Amino acid sequence: MAIAPLMPKATAVWLVENTALSFDQIAQFCSLHVLEVKAIADGDAAQGIKGLDPILTGQLTREEIAAAEADPTHRLQIADPKVRLPEAKQKKGPRYTPVSRRQDRPNAILWLVRNHPELKDSQIMRLVGTTKSTIQAIRDRTHWNSASLTPLDPVTLGLCSQIDLDHEVQRAAKEKPVPVESQGATLLPASVTTAPKEETASEPDKKSEELNVEAVFAKLKQLGGKGE
Repeated sequence: MAIAPLMPKATAVWLVENTALSFDQIAQFCSLHVLEVKAIADGDAAQGIKGLDPILTGQLTREEIAAAEADPTHRLQIADPKVRLPEAKQKKGPRYTPVSRRQDRPNAILWLVRNHPELKDSQIMRLVGTTKSTIQAIRDRTHWNSASLTPLDPVTLGLCSQIDLDHEVQRAAKEKPVPVESQGATLLPASVTTAPKEETASEPDKKSEELNVEAVFAKLKQLGGKGE
């Protein structure tokens, strides 16, 4: 598909007035019908439109126009732009949710709030395509349908993919790690369970538990002497 110049009718007006190009060449370059170019030349069309010089705008060169004037079969080629603008990146907006699935969004939000409290509101918005006010209403139990809401997995409902959900959960875990206390009981590593027990200062001295036989007999002899 041929690339049309900026303001094709204004460009055609200038080419008709300032060059010896044929109607076919101008029509091909400006993506217009040849009869429309003829009407411009006759003054029946594009009245009041000021001609736009394609040389000043960098869309044509004088050499290209001269070559086309010398050869009626030559097709004008638009010049490469001297300055290339970077492509604008499209910002990702809220995820689009089909109409048939929109009634399931509150249930999915409730599931995310309960099972992944580390997720931010902005992450939930990206996952299920909702608003911040709706999320806050579900958190505060002030949603108009709070009594009937049931937590449902958004992946099962088809509101987001498992990959997207895992990605957001991992991001939230990096920014806000879950406390150890809330992670539940965990198994101790083998290096701890199989390590030999060391005696500590709190353990009773085994030697102190052994009876001093001589001290016992001396005590008994002393008591027997007092009885006599």
